[in-house]
Amino acid sequence: MGSALCLFMFMRFLLFLSSFNLVMANSNSTFSSSLQQPLCHDSESFALLQFKQSFLIDERASYDPSAYPKVATWKSHGGGEGSDCCSWDGVECDLETGHVIGLHLASSCLYGSINSSSTLFSLVYLKRLDLSDNDFNYSEIPFVIGQLSRLRSLNLSYSVFFGQIPMELLVLHELVFLDLSGNSDPSGNPLLMLREPSLRNLVQNLTHLKTLHLSQVDISSTIPHELANLSSLTRLFLHECGLYGEFPMNIFKLPRLQYLSVRDNPDLIGYLPEFEEAIPLKMLHLGGTSFSGQLPTSIGRLGSLTHLDISSCNFTGKIPPSFANLTALNSLSLSENNFSAGTLSWLGQQTKLTTLFLDQINLKGEIPASLVNMSQLTILSLDKNQLGGQIPSWLMNLTRLTELQLARNEFEGSIPSSLFELVNLEDLNLYLNYLNGTVELHAFSKLKNLTNLQLSSNKLSLLSYNSTNATFPKFTLLGLGKCNLREFPDFLQNQDELEVLFLYSNKIRGPIPKWLWNMSTETLEVLLLSQNHLTGLDQLPAILPWSRMHILDLSSNMLQGSLPVPPPSTYMYSVSENEFTGEIPALICNLTSLMSLDLSYNNFNGRIPQCLTSLSSSLSILDLKHNNLHGTIPPLCSNPSSLRMIDLSGNKLQGQIPRSLANCTMLEQLVLENNMIIDTFPSWLGSLPMLQVLILCSNLLHGAIGRPRADFEFSKLRIIDLSNNGLTGDLPSEYFRIWDAMDVVVADHLTYMQADTGFHVPGYTWSVAYEFSMTMSSKGTTREYGEIPDFLIVIDLSSNKFYGEIPESIGDLKGLQGLNLSNNALIGPIPTSLANLTQLEALDLSQKRLSGEIPQQLVELTFLAFFNVSHNNLRGLIPQGKQFATFSNISFDGNPGLCGSPLSRACENSEPPLSAPSTLEEGSSSEFDWRIVLMGYGSGLVIGVSIGYILTIWKHEWFVRTFEKPRRKGTRIERMGLRS
Repeated sequence: MGSALCLFMFMRFLLFLSSFNLVMANSNSTFSSSLQQPLCHDSESFALLQFKQSFLIDERASYDPSAYPKVATWKSHGGGEGSDCCSWDGVECDLETGHVIGLHLASSCLYGSINSSSTLFSLVYLKRLDLSDNDFNYSEIPFVIGQLSRLRSLNLSYSVFFGQIPMELLVLHELVFLDLSGNSDPSGNPLLMLREPSLRNLVQNLTHLKTLHLSQVDISSTIPHELANLSSLTRLFLHECGLYGEFPMNIFKLPRLQYLSVRDNPDLIGYLPEFEEAIPLKMLHLGGTSFSGQLPTSIGRLGSLTHLDISSCNFTGKIPPSFANLTALNSLSLSENNFSAGTLSWLGQQTKLTTLFLDQINLKGEIPASLVNMSQLTILSLDKNQLGGQIPSWLMNLTRLTELQLARNEFEGSIPSSLFELVNLEDLNLYLNYLNGTVELHAFSKLKNLTNLQLSSNKLSLLSYNSTNATFPKFTLLGLGKCNLREFPDFLQNQDELEVLFLYSNKIRGPIPKWLWNMSTETLEVLLLSQNHLTGLDQLPAILPWSRMHILDLSSNMLQGSLPVPPPSTYMYSVSENEFTGEIPALICNLTSLMSLDLSYNNFNGRIPQCLTSLSSSLSILDLKHNNLHGTIPPLCSNPSSLRMIDLSGNKLQGQIPRSLANCTMLEQLVLENNMIIDTFPSWLGSLPMLQVLILCSNLLHGAIGRPRADFEFSKLRIIDLSNNGLTGDLPSEYFRIWDAMDVVVADHLTYMQADTGFHVPGYTWSVAYEFSMTMSSKGTTREYGEIPDFLIVIDLSSNKFYGEIPESIGDLKGLQGLNLSNNALIGPIPTSLANLTQLEALDLSQKRLSGEIPQQLVELTFLAFFNVSHNNLRGLIPQGKQFATFSNISFDGNPGLCGSPLSRACENSEPPLSAPSTLEEGSSSEFDWRIVLMGYGSGLVIGVSIGYILTIWKHEWFVRTFEKPRRKGTRIERMGLRS
């Protein structure tokens, strides 16, 4: 809220200057013609009083802390002092005629509706009208605004107006100042629209404009080139308007333009021109757009520039050294661009800087000592770079610093004691570096103004003994995750204003103390206690007492007993990998805002609560895997449903797959493996437009898969595992033809399947990624993998009762990387179309009755790292060379008719004798094991490169990361509380 308030006050100051100049100009021009101001007209006085009576006075209606009700002193005519409306607060009269020409009611605590019958619009001599920072309760701007034809200045900003801006506004041809900005709902969504009329209509009619402020008006159009014709324009603010298309370059050439902001229009493209010497720009805000290209060297000519924000754009190249010439800068933000790796050598001359944001711009090296000259700095943010070395001790000279952000860099060594001399510091973020050494927590008690402290994920060892003797500041955000803490810091008992507390990945043992339930009960929103050695919950209340809790993570501990129930305000709740027992309480269904519920890897028993259906409109993640739940699966999805991932695997669930899952139109992953579900293949799930992963292995499915009813069934399916069931019939050749997502090779970069969820609360924007996981099973062996790469495409139909031949149509699935058809009753030849599967890395056709030769074309599968055709009735020459040179005898065992390397049998001219196919052996050493298959990729890489067939590095990196050992990934908080 602090930064938003500063921005608001700054904009109010700029607008005040404009209004003040207009008032003074008018006053000076008329003062000499009259020494005594006439009384105001009765009709206008009456109109003003009627206007006053139409509103309530409510302090909450205005945002400005200096707001007060100006109309409270307005009195009716009685001949006494104060009855002349020209003397009323906020009223301006013409010195010659006495007509009301100005109404300045900004931040006047007015609450209520306004319409075309309001007496305000009878004040036809008005030249200046300012109703900003009030609450007009979603009123539309009255169309009779056009009656005020003398208006030169109109300010309706931040006043909760709603709807389409009326066409009648275009007749106000005298306007030089127009501000309709900031009319948004509590979530920041625009309330006003400028469609009919359009922005083009507006600038074509209001040609005298000097200030145009339409920020947070829904314009949703391109920026008209006619804007460049407004030669008097000095201020143009169009941020967060839904603008798109190319920014007209001629606007940069407007001769009087001083302030330009089009930030937060992500679809607006453009680039910076070569700047001329005489451009008077003082503020340039392009942040959050798609401006791109290189920064011109001529940007150094903007000698008047005081505020520059080009953050979160697509700029590239090097930051030009001419930035050193921008010595008038007060605020500079270059964060989140694709600049070439560089240093901060251009910094040092900008001694007037108060805020400096250089996050995520590929900075390397150390923080240059030239920053010591910037003694005015209050905010220094260098997050997400590759800056290293030790944190310099000379930072203590920046005595005005209130915020220091050094997170996600490569700083090492200890935290310098000089940081504790920055007595004005309010926010210190050292998250995710390589800082080490022992730090006594009471050292931070010196920083009396400190409210945000982030030390998480370094190599620090924090000591908290005797901390109760120190007087700590009242923290709002405290990050002590992965800091080698062995106990709960006792100073937390006195913290009653905490909003965010990170204590994850420490070495805290024993029960959670009773006093924790009484800590910051009215303020705490996020609590992360995961990955400790916590064993219990001391005197657990029925419902946890934090009334504003949003994220609660107790996962990866040893907690026992019944499940704690968080308050209804909770968005994300995880207790995975603990030892909780008992039934899942129905009270969990009172969490009506819940987005993610992870109760996996516990000992819960009983049935899944039926009432979970009531959460499906908010819930995105439901993870109940590896418990002892039984009974049938309840109807989890109502309509509409937000569920994106459902994992109920590893329980004892029975019955059928509930048909209500057809309502889960957002579902991406459904995992029901290793239960006792008795059903046929759920072809009706094919209508789910987002379904990518379907894992139903190790159940009691039966019958034939059948044919698709439409060409779009399972259109996005990339991973299907039906292994270890009792499915029969032919392989689903018709499905192979329509599974379009398996026909696409996507391998540009390494990403993982995840559900990105997030929410905004006052003060914070949270973005949380829940990474999907899965297991691949074969013949009783189950392997779990904590991440699913976006490029992975796998079919596993092994250990069923499929019969017939392998269809040629399987060769249409050109993106397929893993195919397991082993342990079925398939017959016939291996189709040559398998050679089309150029991305294939694992192929298991073992334990069947296949006959004929191994197609020689398979030697072209240069990514193939695992191959098994053992225990069939194959004959002839084994393909030679390339990846086939890496396979051992085990891949071909049980085929007496095969010959050639790696077998010891040499091929002869005569045909090898046929033999009966081998008996299917459940415990065969050739069983398909995805972990072994894909870990073996490393050796395949070496051999492949040695013979000239290069296997791409991203694949190798993925296999090492994902398959080096079984592990589980759950919720990962991507941004730890971005202050809004």
